[in-house]
Amino acid sequence: MHYVVYGAGAVGGVIGGRLHRAGLPVTLVARGAHLAAIRAAGGLVLDAGDGRRLVDAPATDTAAEVGWTDDTVVVLAVKSHQAADALADLREHAPPDVGVVCATNGIATELAALRLFARTYAVCVMLPATHLEPGVVVAACHPTPAILDIGRIPTGTDATTAAVAHDLRAAGIASEERADIMAWKRRKLLMNLGNGVDASFAQGEAADELAGRAVAEGERVLTAAGVSLVSAEQDATRRGDILRRRPDLERRGGSTWQSLSRGTGDSEIDYLSGEVVLLGRLHGVPTPANEAVVAATRRLSYAGGAPRSLDAAAVLADL
Repeated sequence: MHYVVYGAGAVGGVIGGRLHRAGLPVTLVARGAHLAAIRAAGGLVLDAGDGRRLVDAPATDTAAEVGWTDDTVVVLAVKSHQAADALADLREHAPPDVGVVCATNGIATELAALRLFARTYAVCVMLPATHLEPGVVVAACHPTPAILDIGRIPTGTDATTAAVAHDLRAAGIASEERADIMAWKRRKLLMNLGNGVDASFAQGEAADELAGRAVAEGERVLTAAGVSLVSAEQDATRRGDILRRRPDLERRGGSTWQSLSRGTGDSEIDYLSGEVVLLGRLHGVPTPANEAVVAATRRLSYAGGAPRSLDAAAVLADL
């Protein structure tokens, strides 16, 4: 298959880099200073446990410049709040029957993609990585950098899920097909409810309590929604000891912390804690902790505030 990795940041850069190293045809879609740095260096720099390598795959900022083929698959790896623009670009320039694989956090991108593309797939992304410097992505785990299980939307598996899982494994990434992939992505959403806390609040007991409250609200909301959800035990069993942190790397923050650190002026918080707020409103479940996390992270994002500069104890007192 030919892979178009739309969004060559932390997640997409590692996926695209590993697929390219495995000898598969890959086109990277990036933007701004990141794309400029990739072009200036002659490729994306992938910093992995076995060294820094140049991924000299073609790179562009639009689907209009992709050489589309009958066996092309899109790996959509942008942040969830950036998906609408990416999907609009793909709708204008990609074949209507192209497969779109959503390697995104949250649970909203898949339905947005399915509205435009009948062949929509989801990946439960377990891929610790950072992207803080233009042109460079850092895989935090080695030798296996990621677990990327895949399934079709709304349910099931098919020849595409089999082929993608095969190629990911060939690239050194753990991948299995899942008939109910969204049950796994909903569990990952609960895990991501700590992202806004990690990004916005000073670390400590108060932040830990706030994150715990946010997760408890998420559990209640998903129960009220009556949707499928794998257990924390199932998730832990799947992860096992596959993802081993590199000892040479300082442990940094998650994807939302990275957005604040880079001063992007936005974040995907509306599709993490904000997703719980939305579902709570739809199903009559109060979500004050997640509302507070969304509000705090938005303020810091828009104002260019320093990550981890807020006091979670003040939020807990209000709650």
